Amino acid sequence: MATIRDVAKHAGVSVATVSRMINDAGYVHEDTRKKIETAIRELRYTPNEVARSLYKRKSKLTGLLLPDITNPFFPELARGVEDEMQANRFRIIFGNSDENSKKEKEYIQTFVQNNVVGVIASTNHPDSDTYRKLEIPVVFLDRTADNRPSVYSDGREGGRMAAQEIVARGSRRITVMQGPGHIRPAQDRYQGAVEALSGSGISFNVIQTSSFSFTEAGTWARELFEKHPDTDGVIASNDIVATAVLHEALRLGKKVPEDVQIIGFDDVPLSSLLTPSLTTIRQPAYDMGKAAARLLIQLIENKDMTQKTIQMPVTFIERDTTRKVEHYG
Repeated sequence: MATIRDVAKHAGVSVATVSRMINDAGYVHEDTRKKIETAIRELRYTPNEVARSLYKRKSKLTGLLLPDITNPFFPELARGVEDEMQANRFRIIFGNSDENSKKEKEYIQTFVQNNVVGVIASTNHPDSDTYRKLEIPVVFLDRTADNRPSVYSDGREGGRMAAQEIVARGSRRITVMQGPGHIRPAQDRYQGAVEALSGSGISFNVIQTSSFSFTEAGTWARELFEKHPDTDGVIASNDIVATAVLHEALRLGKKVPEDVQIIGFDDVPLSSLLTPSLTTIRQPAYDMGKAAARLLIQLIENKDMTQKTIQMPVTFIERDTTRKVEHYG
């Protein structure tokens, strides 16, 4: 990997001159600037962002913390964050917490040690001292915390929408997968579904889940059909759990959607590739990531802001794990 000394030697100038140009810290003659730019291009030199931030006292580094990178919803969030940050010449240090508070604290410490100027966090603990004591801007993504800067979707409306659609398509013995009790968006979805089902007079059962992970989804799917074998409609806590429910239903010989209908939540790319393809509630993950990045940049740059919490709409995506509504109109 090329160093600043390599660039200086290749361009025939001093290290100090290269440093002045890279850090925009003084005058560099146009001819000299062109020589340095050519050297940088030919050597494929990449300036050390941390070193630059320490030199200039102004970093372009930000931290992004996600809870589970194996969940395909979160890479969509991350891509939105990255694209918006890159468009504004910011860079990202990434951390995957695995929903582990100790690992999360260690990543936050790493972010601070690397002189980041702001953090975007999809954390299960937004109200913890880990974030309250940070002296840099924080934006919560797919999470909310006491009206602090955050970007999230309308989970309650998504839950209501799922319940209304599954009832409209004929399900009458519905099971709701509640989702982790410590994650507010999951509980918003659950409360929305329960409100709609209670209002329609439809009986329903509840299966409590403790995370959104692949590793446990199959266990909850088996528990669902063992406890409530006559279930004819499932509102899942996310698309991963919905996929596990779909696989278990087919394993048991149930026809989907004729015997049991299933609605997920998120609309991850996998959803449309399943057989049958998954009906779900779509969160605009990519747009949420971009919005969170824009919000953090505004905070970093101390811009006047009229809106620090952004709630995005959700959409019902009809595919093949539900029946056509006109059959039950």
